[in-house]
Amino acid sequence: MAEEQQLAAMPAVEMIEGFRDGTLSPLEVHDAVQRVIEAREPVLNAFWVRDARESREAAMASEKRWAAGEPLGPIDGVPVTLKENVARRGIPMPAGTAGVVPTVPERDAPITERVLESGGVVLGSTVMPDWGMLSSGVSSLHGITRSPWNPAWTTGGSSSGAGAAAAGGYGPLHVGTDIGGSIRLPGTWLGLATLKPSDGRVPLDTPYLGRAAGPLTRTVADAALLMSVISRPDVRDWSALPPADLDWSTPPHDPRGLRVGLHLDAGCGMAADPEIVAAVRRVAALFEEAGAVVEPVAPFMSQDLLDDLDLFWRVRSWNDYDALPVEGKRNVLPYIADWCHGGADVSGTTVLRCYQQIMRIRAVTVAATAPFDVVLSPVTPVAAFAAEQPMPFPEDGHGMWHIGFTAPYNMSGQPAATVNCGFTPDGRPIGVQISGRRFDDVGVLRTAAWYERERPDDATPRWPDGLGGSAS
Repeated sequence: MAEEQQLAAMPAVEMIEGFRDGTLSPLEVHDAVQRVIEAREPVLNAFWVRDARESREAAMASEKRWAAGEPLGPIDGVPVTLKENVARRGIPMPAGTAGVVPTVPERDAPITERVLESGGVVLGSTVMPDWGMLSSGVSSLHGITRSPWNPAWTTGGSSSGAGAAAAGGYGPLHVGTDIGGSIRLPGTWLGLATLKPSDGRVPLDTPYLGRAAGPLTRTVADAALLMSVISRPDVRDWSALPPADLDWSTPPHDPRGLRVGLHLDAGCGMAADPEIVAAVRRVAALFEEAGAVVEPVAPFMSQDLLDDLDLFWRVRSWNDYDALPVEGKRNVLPYIADWCHGGADVSGTTVLRCYQQIMRIRAVTVAATAPFDVVLSPVTPVAAFAAEQPMPFPEDGHGMWHIGFTAPYNMSGQPAATVNCGFTPDGRPIGVQISGRRFDDVGVLRTAAWYERERPDDATPRWPDGLGGSAS
């Protein structure tokens, strides 16, 4: 099993080299991944829909293309998973909740089309919590998704299944979505390399204020490889950026002279645990030793901004919840149902105030970070919590008190990556968030690649080789 695990979790960039020189086959990789999934999935619970026969046929087709020297694209033959809210033609989309009759899309999403056009072998659709509004793997439909590091720990959310699949060795490339931290939270709690791209960089078929889609991977190079595919333009996203010929290769960014902001106090929600602050400080010290100019970033969020963002989302979700039949309402996760009720009977003037506050978040985030090439910060104030817990701070009114570092970059549209930078004494991963100016997705990834290469050994993940938290 150990050899299969190593093959299944091989970085995509290495897989492609093996396919190209004939030392590795897409079918061999696919079958190794499937054996890992069979062994781990009963505990991890990462998939909503999976068809091993269909994906094996795709791997066989890829093998023939490589043999003929005619790969479709840069990820031909590489296993990929897609979050369940990324449309796949004919696959129901329940949005993680048992309260709805799932939508069945008649067409693939832009992301799905780009992956298939490039020869990616889609293993299936990964799970998410109810409506994607939890930072955990708790779902009324799917049950609980668990961390490969330790099944007692959360994966984070809402890209919970994608995160579990990436950390669990279900192949190298996984797509998640993010409206307030839903890619980066699994990133920090699972030790992953991730990117929440610039607003509009990856085309969506249902764009929404702050929403983005991006990679969850084990390496920065793999995140960049996946971005080279899914960032291609699609006319359906009316909010998309203009087509751009970007070089997604990730030679590490030389930090000499780089202006680096160090942001340790979000200004809202819960204060970051000292061990997380210490880990991020060590990242900043490494940049400074290499010649970067590191300066503090004062808090730019406030509690009223975070609370109004929370209320805006509650109103949106209340509209969805209130439209359900009685039986549907009963099937929604109770925590989410209670949270939605906070958005009932909110006046139009209050909703408009919340929207204006979101524009304020955008303004203060851009202003505070504009002097810097990149900003280093915690991803979230705490390390992974119990898998059964819906949120890190589930008390009424505190549900969003952990996204003060992540949500601002959704509202401002700036790119933000995560890379593992340490571990708690009991082995829970700690990530650093590396954000940049809007549109500088490549610069952010290259900065992340430098840190990934230079980070100390005790900050480098030794990926779990079983379900008990052991690592190799």
